Amino acid sequence: MIETGLVRLLASPLPALAGKRLGLLCNQASTAPCLRHARDLIAAAPELNLTCLFSPQHGFFSEKQDNMIESGHSRDSVTGLPVFSLYGKTRRPTPAMFAHLDVLLVDLVDVGTRVYTFLYTLAYCLEAAAEFDREVVVLDRPNPIGGDLIEGNILRPDCQSFVGLYPIPMRHGLTLGELALFINQEYKIGARLRVIPMKGWQRRMFFSDTGLPWVFPSPNMPSPATALVYPGQVLWEGTTVSEGRGTTLPFELVGAPYWEHGPILERLRRNRLPGCIFRPLVFEPTSGKWAGEACRGFQIHVVDEVLFRPYRTSLALLQAIMQLYPGQFKYKPPPYEYELERLPMDLILGDQQLRLGLEAGTPVQELESGWQADLAEFDRLRRGYFLYSD
Repeated sequence: MIETGLVRLLASPLPALAGKRLGLLCNQASTAPCLRHARDLIAAAPELNLTCLFSPQHGFFSEKQDNMIESGHSRDSVTGLPVFSLYGKTRRPTPAMFAHLDVLLVDLVDVGTRVYTFLYTLAYCLEAAAEFDREVVVLDRPNPIGGDLIEGNILRPDCQSFVGLYPIPMRHGLTLGELALFINQEYKIGARLRVIPMKGWQRRMFFSDTGLPWVFPSPNMPSPATALVYPGQVLWEGTTVSEGRGTTLPFELVGAPYWEHGPILERLRRNRLPGCIFRPLVFEPTSGKWAGEACRGFQIHVVDEVLFRPYRTSLALLQAIMQLYPGQFKYKPPPYEYELERLPMDLILGDQQLRLGLEAGTPVQELESGWQADLAEFDRLRRGYFLYSD
């Protein structure tokens, strides 16, 4: 069994935390393997003094369904502590919030993908900690899609947003603790930061190898299988195609009423897409895009986690839809994650030129070859922050 940073903190509290007021950035997925919540366990530890809670996007209980659905501040009914929302009127901690703490503990389940906003909530907390002279302690957890494989283009400065603040690829291959160390140093945030690493985790591990229970960190991340496809399937958020929200298999399902299985599969055969099977089906979302309408599409079944390339796979499917249905395929217009003018697809892709290349019909693997040098440089940089090996 993997020991997470939370488990290790509880087993051996840091002497440096004695007498300190502790905040905790978490949500309902922040549990120990016994499924007891981190705030309950930390509040019950006699050596630790928990004074406030913080929640990221989707709310403390991961109850808010979609982007730009805010949650307000509240009071935790279990501990009586204030809960400060970092996805509400502000996404940055204020001086008044940080006045409640000396040290901010961070215990969040990340999913290994650049656009997942928990990373940027952590980044804003690091900036606030540097400004207000507080310490941040990250209780590390597994990257559910592994720490070996990286994939995708590097985000360009003109595509920066709350779904991409730093020049990293779509699949970054780092744990949240490693990411914190990386961005704090590489982008000169300069916060006082320490990471309590896991015990027993290895970079080659997928979530199925950890022996840990999965607790969904956001409402449309119900299983580790969702996390596997998410680095590619999140692209559909920038379109009017259904990414499966409003079904029991978000991101694993994709489709629209105008899709036709045969022509799409024929087009996909032009690409090398190992490790997965596109299973044709029809689904009817109960909410969101195409709610109440029959969508022809696919469930993406990952049959080999090591060979599967989620970003390449979804880029190839996206380009096929662009080419087959030019009159029906449409991009989602702004706003998206508080960006009111820029095209959501560009923010998600992280590079407008990539979108233009897809539209021009440039083969996906040719586009991939264009970012390999940047990806190799990112790989070199990230290795300086590894806390784990095989």
